[in-house]
Amino acid sequence: MKKFSVEFCLADSEYMTALRLVAGAVCSAADVDVDTLEDFKVCVTESALVLKNCGFECVKAVFNTDGGVQAEVSGLGGKTKAGETELSLALIRALVKECGINCNGGIIDRVLLKI
Repeated sequence: MKKFSVEFCLADSEYMTALRLVAGAVCSAADVDVDTLEDFKVCVTESALVLKNCGFECVKAVFNTDGGVQAEVSGLGGKTKAGETELSLALIRALVKECGINCNGGIIDRVLLKI
């Protein structure tokens, strides 16, 4: 597996569990150790929460295992706003090798993760 993507509505919280499962499956397919896998699942979920707090209705997560495990989590739709994101971003930055935050008009619209 090199690339895999999933999209879902953030209003349906049960999809957060599905997102965590996908993140774990991608890590497992890439032969990532269990501790790193768990950290990555947390970071992917927190990224979706950041986007939800910024007013996005949906999220698209694109996973890539070419050259390490990466995820690009982007917000889609909704009425965007500046949201409370400090705690989530601090947690994400502490758990991944690389974290990129993309802002559009001062609002986070994409989080890039690499382990």
